[in-house]
Amino acid sequence: MEKTIPLVARMEQSAIREATPDSGLRVGLFTLLREDISCVFQRDPAARSHFEVLTTYPGVHAILMQRVAHRLWKFGLRYLARLLSWLARFLTNIDIHPGATIGRRFFIDHGAGVVIGETAEIGNDVTLYHGVTLGGTTWNKGKRHPTLGDGVVVGAGAKILGAITLGENVRVGANSVVVKDVPPHRTVVGIPAKVVLRTEDANADNIYGINLDHHLIPDPVGRAIACLMERIEVLEGQLRKQGEPVDGQCRTCEADDLCLQDAGNGFSKSKFPNPKS
Repeated sequence: MEKTIPLVARMEQSAIREATPDSGLRVGLFTLLREDISCVFQRDPAARSHFEVLTTYPGVHAILMQRVAHRLWKFGLRYLARLLSWLARFLTNIDIHPGATIGRRFFIDHGAGVVIGETAEIGNDVTLYHGVTLGGTTWNKGKRHPTLGDGVVVGAGAKILGAITLGENVRVGANSVVVKDVPPHRTVVGIPAKVVLRTEDANADNIYGINLDHHLIPDPVGRAIACLMERIEVLEGQLRKQGEPVDGQCRTCEADDLCLQDAGNGFSKSKFPNPKS
């Protein structure tokens, strides 16, 4: 009992003076917890009261328990930390390793299926949606999970793998797989994810300075196909000027009934008649 009291006292002192990622400020545990609850109202219009958030939001429950488990982990109480982490996963369906470093005002919306690995580092004001994985790509010890800068938004089902870094205010489209570093102020989408937009070109942030419009992303595949079709039309025009016969028919497939039916794409189906020879 004499040894337990000093240990608990030291843990309380550490909780009061715990540093957050990439910050020179030292913030108390209860300040972090209060911010974790308050930030929900900035990013979820369905939130109505602090009591409702505290009692019914699994993402908030998982974060609160991870904050405590992380302190236990740092004090060498690894089994207790893992046990608390397991309990949080059992109750919330969110798996956050107690060794993960998480910044201020972290929000997990819905939360189901979120996985965050041991060496992951998450900055301030980060938002994750359900099904997100911050995973590793090696069995070797050491840094093997992603680092997310301040203000990052990760869409539902996205996977961010390996010891890579996402700069501040990066947005990741839903179901994307990110395996390389992403510079700040970029939007990435696809498998593997590629930069498709600068976030400075996107719509303005909400009143809290957080841009949650991660669904407003261009379609790089559709854009590439449109460019190819435009180029083909130009080449066919040049062939016609040279007297070459160009019938515009697809000789390798019979997909004309499905291709280019949307007049909004600027193409007419009549230009590509279905071959019936």
